[in-house]
Amino acid sequence: MSGRGRGAGALAFYGSAALLAVVFMFPFFWTLASSLKAPSELFNFPPTFLPEEPQWSNYATVLRRVPFVTWFGNSLFVVVVGTIGTLVSCTLVAYSFSRFRYHGRDLMFVMTLGTVMLPAEVTLVPRYLIFRDLGWLDTLRPLWVPEWLGASAFSIFLIRQFIMSIPRDLDEAAIVDGAGYLRILASILVPALKPVLATVAVIQAVANWNDFLGPLIYLNSPENFTLAVGLRYFNQSPGETGRPQQHLLMAAAVMSITPCIVLFFAAQRYFVRGIVTSGIKG
Repeated sequence: MSGRGRGAGALAFYGSAALLAVVFMFPFFWTLASSLKAPSELFNFPPTFLPEEPQWSNYATVLRRVPFVTWFGNSLFVVVVGTIGTLVSCTLVAYSFSRFRYHGRDLMFVMTLGTVMLPAEVTLVPRYLIFRDLGWLDTLRPLWVPEWLGASAFSIFLIRQFIMSIPRDLDEAAIVDGAGYLRILASILVPALKPVLATVAVIQAVANWNDFLGPLIYLNSPENFTLAVGLRYFNQSPGETGRPQQHLLMAAAVMSITPCIVLFFAAQRYFVRGIVTSGIKG
């Protein structure tokens, strides 16, 4: 292919990528712009993209009108504790599936993967009854305790596939030196698992942060709400003056999505590497 042909192909590729980036980023920019609008600008026709005069006070109004900081703290607690539980429990399960041979291992692995196809609504009632009998309703425990029990089959699959791409010679050399199985996992495998663990952490953290169904079912008291449920306040409650509250909803949405964006860009290098290299062997 000539240089001119390669240049045209590269131009078409980057042009398409730029166009798709604009399309996918437009909802975020629209949310950000709407969060700075006055109520009278929300329903202008034709709609205006940028506010006539940015209303930075919308963010202060959100913090004053609802316990946003409390909801943020609840979400942060669920995300941190739940993500740590997922990493610990799923790593142990994946280690068992990838490095040990025992009767029924493959069957249990297939059954674990089968739970991915099981809708959450199917187990909603049994889980609710269990948490009710344990006295955990209207607490944050139902949102993070299951994460410590290897509840994410997808995370188990990712970590297992990554472990299987690591040569067993490293394990055997450590066994010769007298290392136990847990020491091999902690000292040899976990350092090599950083890319896939970062991938699992990002996926699980975002999923826990955005979880709406769980908090909606298990939480009743406003002081226990997470952000995903708390934001419904601006859809259901009338404003102080009876005016639309979509601008406040957008401001709250921008503040709630910011941690996810920061987390993704902070772990982007490991996230991409983990997605690319997971499942190469196995």
